[in-house]
Amino acid sequence: MAHETHPHIRRQLQQAHGHLAKVIAMLDAGRNCPDLAQQLEAVESTIRKSKRMLVQDHLEHCIIDAIAAGEMNREDALQAFASLTKYL
Repeated sequence: MAHETHPHIRRQLQQAHGHLAKVIAMLDAGRNCPDLAQQLEAVESTIRKSKRMLVQDHLEHCIIDAIAAGEMNREDALQAFASLTKYL
């Protein structure tokens, strides 16, 4: 199921993908470790933000909307939420 945030998340992940390719090129070029670590942190940060946005979107639009529509009971909602927590 696609949500409004998915295009934004996709752009962020494409950005991280391109950035990671540049980090690999830096590694191949023999750049120093602190520079590589800094760039890898930037890639990780972008991926982390994307994951958070995806999990929050699922919580708000899949779980909460399903509860409001009467399509999910409390126990199923708690189980769905619990399955998300391993990704936080």
